[in-house]
Amino acid sequence: MVAIEPRPPTLALRDMAYEGFSQQIMNAGLKPGQFVSQRELTELLGLPLAAVREMIPRLEAARLIRTVPKRGLQVAHVDLKLVRNAFQIRAMIEREAVLHFVRNVSDADLTRFEREHQAILKRARAATPDAELDRDAQAVDWGLHDFMVDSIGNEILSELYRVNSLHVRLIRLDAHVIRPMRILPAMEEHLQFLKVVKTRDENAAVTQMMGHIERSKQRVLQALLDDCSS
Repeated sequence: MVAIEPRPPTLALRDMAYEGFSQQIMNAGLKPGQFVSQRELTELLGLPLAAVREMIPRLEAARLIRTVPKRGLQVAHVDLKLVRNAFQIRAMIEREAVLHFVRNVSDADLTRFEREHQAILKRARAATPDAELDRDAQAVDWGLHDFMVDSIGNEILSELYRVNSLHVRLIRLDAHVIRPMRILPAMEEHLQFLKVVKTRDENAAVTQMMGHIERSKQRVLQALLDDCSS
């Protein structure tokens, strides 16, 4: 019997560094196009320099950062090409995911998702949306999409989807005024999708989700175009 060697500590730290970097993107701690040094990343992530250095090739392969000579590491830019590429990958993966989701999701999970979305909608419609609304809305939004993709049962595909999700999350509308306007259509479209899923109509559910992804892309593209013209 061959003994299994313990996992190298540096490998675990590298994974921790990657997860920490991902959280910084999701929480807007790192901005598109931002330059950051390796030492700044060690401070931001609270991890050794060796772990950060081992993480960098993974981030470069995922096109989340690029190394710029004499300037350091640059977080990916958001441009029209990135938007189109990221949303195309979303659509390709989620088309298959919807089929598995419709077939396998329980009524209890559907009810839970509905309640979570309705709670976010209520907060978004308030006269003064609370400070945690955007964070909580993203958690509910991506929680549904991640759950749906995971229902395929393919770990490689789930990992690919999550990497692409980081690109999508770089594409964010930072204006506080626009956030409730972005949250409302996303939550409403999700609720309509969940309503269709309850009927277990696979084709209708796919159509609903593809429409949601396309509308999400168009909202982002319009925001980018408005920003360029302002």
